[in-house]
Amino acid sequence: MKKIKKITIIGSGFSALAASAYLAQSGHDVTVYEKNATIGGRARQLKREGFTFDMGPSWYWMPDVFERFFADFGKKTTDYYELIKLSPAYRVYYGIDDFISIADNLPDIIFAFEAIEKGSGKILNDFMAEAKSNYDIAIKDLVYRPGVSPLELITVETALKVGQFFSNISKDVRKKFKNERLIQILEFPVLFLGAKPSDTPSFYSFMNYADFGLGTWHPKTGMFDVVRGMESLARELGVKFQTNSNIEKIIVENKTAVALQVNGEIIFSDLILSGADYHHTETLLDQEHRAYSEKYWDSRVFAPSSLLFYVGFNKKIENISHHALFFDVDFYQHAKDIYDEPQWPKEPLFYANFPSVTDKTAAPEGMESGFFLVPLAPGINDTEALREEYFDKIMDRFETLTKQSVKNNIIFKQSFCKNDFVSEYNSYKGNAYGMANTLLQTAFLRPKLKSKKVKNLYFTGQLTVPGPGVPPALISGKLVSELINKQFSEQ
Repeated sequence: MKKIKKITIIGSGFSALAASAYLAQSGHDVTVYEKNATIGGRARQLKREGFTFDMGPSWYWMPDVFERFFADFGKKTTDYYELIKLSPAYRVYYGIDDFISIADNLPDIIFAFEAIEKGSGKILNDFMAEAKSNYDIAIKDLVYRPGVSPLELITVETALKVGQFFSNISKDVRKKFKNERLIQILEFPVLFLGAKPSDTPSFYSFMNYADFGLGTWHPKTGMFDVVRGMESLARELGVKFQTNSNIEKIIVENKTAVALQVNGEIIFSDLILSGADYHHTETLLDQEHRAYSEKYWDSRVFAPSSLLFYVGFNKKIENISHHALFFDVDFYQHAKDIYDEPQWPKEPLFYANFPSVTDKTAAPEGMESGFFLVPLAPGINDTEALREEYFDKIMDRFETLTKQSVKNNIIFKQSFCKNDFVSEYNSYKGNAYGMANTLLQTAFLRPKLKSKKVKNLYFTGQLTVPGPGVPPALISGKLVSELINKQFSEQ
């Protein structure tokens, strides 16, 4: 294979880190340029007053995808970080002294379902068998295809499941279960795909297998352990990193990407790969070189933005688990406020994560680190006053549901919302997770890994294939590196 001399990568999120490692392994000279002071993209780390927070992804699901990534380099995850399986995986709160704990194994989850709805245990067992089958087809095969052709989706296995692409998760779950709480628990995992359960094809029940079948894990000192591990691997392979490097323009000559303008300096290369926001990357091109119009982007269904709070408490918090979902208000009204009639939700669902429950380095001794998240419509109005209003709303409910006072024990809180996603990550409309995986935004129907207008310009990450989430990001990095290597092997 003919080796190119130099590849420059924009951004240092999971997909860019993965691609950098694969491309360096193939013998290329790879440099990653990151606009922020530290690498990791949305998975950066915040340290403050002895507390440590993962700023973005906090759920470690699909451990097999991570293992497969490191195995491609003759490595194991244990060469770089240690995993802890969470027990319980998470709790779902519905009211005072009213919550469901999701166990760390399927038999116990089946038992819990049966206790809530008679007969649901066997139904769940059958549902999970189908979910595992979908997982084996999707995660072990389909998602490792580059989204070039619709034929990628046509296999003997998918032909037998074609009906699942035209039904949806919500309809499928409701045929099987009657208890509203159990339904919500089964609908929850697909929210990671960035769309309402009613807009997500039934085939995506493989997310339920990722949840109940494979369990929820935690890298020993947080998700940033994975970032550090991938960076270490990349550096071992020769990848170079440049932080505080803002990309101002992609320079195109004769319809070929030839250089980046970085902090006023022109950096020439043989190929440019962007792991940054796809829409933003195209704004770095002159208009005639952009493959997708503003009208196109505006017509896409984007995953939610988020209101986040990183909070340091001066005491241990009671009646909590590492991960907790607060579903004590109308699940479907909040979804409507995100997708159908975008507005700040009157009664928000929220998620809380207390990493210091598992990781003692996340907070000073006797204290607790808390991460709170409210899903919001992308592009929504974002002000400090609204952030404060919603912090008070969720903390009032948190205190009530967990039967304790915590507001007076807050040492500090730091917020992050739509405006920050735009300024820190150049995120389109301030989305937090990318483009939703609806039927019409799946596989070959997503923005392409390879530019349709500019030679030697490629893309990776959550706006292209396979889609939102950390495991798909690793896969996206692999897919684009294979396309790049294919191009240069054919020259």
